[in-house]
Amino acid sequence: MFDNTHFPGAKKFWHMGKLYKWSQPNIHTMSHALHYGTSVFEGIRAYNTEKGAAVFRLPEHIDRFIHSATTLYMEVPYSKEEMIKAIKLVIRENNLESAYIRPVLFYAYGNLGLVPKYSPVELAIGAWEWGAYLGDKAEKGVRVCIVPWRRIHRSQLEMTAKLGGVYVQSTICGMLARSKGFDEAVFLNLEGNVAEGPGENIFIVKKGVLITNDKRESVLEGITQSSLLEVAKDLGLKTKIGSIAKKDFFKADEAFFSGTAAEVAPIIQVSDCSSLKAENKKYTIGSGKAGDITLRLAKAYRDIVTEKNTKYERWLTCVYD
Repeated sequence: MFDNTHFPGAKKFWHMGKLYKWSQPNIHTMSHALHYGTSVFEGIRAYNTEKGAAVFRLPEHIDRFIHSATTLYMEVPYSKEEMIKAIKLVIRENNLESAYIRPVLFYAYGNLGLVPKYSPVELAIGAWEWGAYLGDKAEKGVRVCIVPWRRIHRSQLEMTAKLGGVYVQSTICGMLARSKGFDEAVFLNLEGNVAEGPGENIFIVKKGVLITNDKRESVLEGITQSSLLEVAKDLGLKTKIGSIAKKDFFKADEAFFSGTAAEVAPIIQVSDCSSLKAENKKYTIGSGKAGDITLRLAKAYRDIVTEKNTKYERWLTCVYD
């Protein structure tokens, strides 16, 4: 039996067309994904609006979910429309006004050879109340370290997909960063440029220009990332997509993480721990506080997801139709 201590508000989850009590286990311990990470997932958020819970960019998330499944040679057992319907059902069944939503497709119980020839693909969906991923520090600013392990390169694996097994690298490096007293990790890519966080994209601001990178830098192109780029242009900000060198990161006027879980989280200090031999150097980003452009985008994003700015209401899917 499982309690929901770390999943507040979670009462039921959805698995292959049926709702189950949160405490009721129904996955076999010899399921293929448990042993080899053969799963794909999405992180999605619903926000409280005047119309009730509304999911941010739900169709786009499901499109990427299906793309990820294709990368892992999965036959998805449900259509896009059926998955959207199931996600809305889960939020309603849990009576959630706002929620973090986790759909996961995985190779289930069948065989344990590396190739899941006899393991069916199953879909599960959960939802619960979850605040800022990086906690209270997310508003004031987080301190990060560049870890010594490079991000998996796009020449090695399809990095446009959210593959469960890939995220063991994120887990290891996220734990490493916290063991050294930092709030989060930052990866370099094989080219030596700044790639991303364990589960976040990175933006910097230099001389008023908002800069982020794309899949050519071995990152997952984020839905929040692309949304912020569009919002920034609408706000009259200059934007640029290109590589971010370490020196540009260290000397940035502002920097922040973006992502479904992290939302917009200022980075105020970075330590270069990328070499196991050299002494770590610490750099303060800008003034050491959240910058004006970062705060402006964070407010704009919050207004959009809570439908206080109706210009972007096309990005919201109401749960209670």
